[in-house]
Amino acid sequence: MPHIAFIGLGRMGHGMAGRYLEAGFSVAVWNRSRTKAEDLIARGARWAASPADAAEGADAIVTMVADDEASQTVWLGTDGAGRAAKQGALAIECSTVSHQHALDLAKVLQDRGLIYIDSPVTGLPDAAASGKLTLLVGADTADLDKARPFLAPIGSTIRHFGPVGSGTVYKLINNLMGAIHIAGLAEGLAIAEHAGLDMKLVLESIASGVAASPQVLRHAPRMVARDYSGASFTAALRHKDAAYAVRLAEQLLQARPLVGAAAVEAYEKAKAFAPDDDEAKMIELLSQPRDG
Repeated sequence: MPHIAFIGLGRMGHGMAGRYLEAGFSVAVWNRSRTKAEDLIARGARWAASPADAAEGADAIVTMVADDEASQTVWLGTDGAGRAAKQGALAIECSTVSHQHALDLAKVLQDRGLIYIDSPVTGLPDAAASGKLTLLVGADTADLDKARPFLAPIGSTIRHFGPVGSGTVYKLINNLMGAIHIAGLAEGLAIAEHAGLDMKLVLESIASGVAASPQVLRHAPRMVARDYSGASFTAALRHKDAAYAVRLAEQLLQARPLVGAAAVEAYEKAKAFAPDDDEAKMIELLSQPRDG
């Protein structure tokens, strides 16, 4: 029976860990809070005392944490998984981290005899729980082939962008574009509201117009209704991803990333306004009436 260590049981990670149990894997789990693991433990997962404990004897270690700092801690901290993983184990980073962090982490773990794959994901929590995520992979082809049996339970689509780090590059592009779409939508809706437009007609027009990206279609009715139930992404996480993407753009592009920088600035304000709330709450920030 293949043995998986799964580290990070947030909105996405919890469902992903559950998929491994459903697929018949032996699963050890770790999270900062054990409360989020209780139902997984009841389903047969082993609670690990630390990331290192989870990684002990694992064929693959999968992490789904918030940012570079969290990734560094769970892999290379005092009780990090990278300190206990066996030679030849797969180190699968599903978190959205910065490109440089992915490259640096890969080198350290590869030097320790692990096979590193960056595999950030796209999809909502329901896709995570049903194994229908899209996996954005950076890895050597041979390493990806070894990893496929460990990726199959969580993803219905694998997009292999090239060597280590390339999956993270695309994920940052994807999330930066999402930030731009959502910030632009919030600003447009705020203008429409203050101009006194019929918001039902505005929503109908957006849905049938050229600007109707999946992000716009998902968030437009929620913003107009001020319905923040079922939140899947916070303003703080969106700001983090956009900031990582702009940092990469500044390294690669001669021109300053004006649109991306504006999105980062918008989400910096949204993060300060409601850091742990649904990113759609940006409409609240932008719709405040002008003084005077």
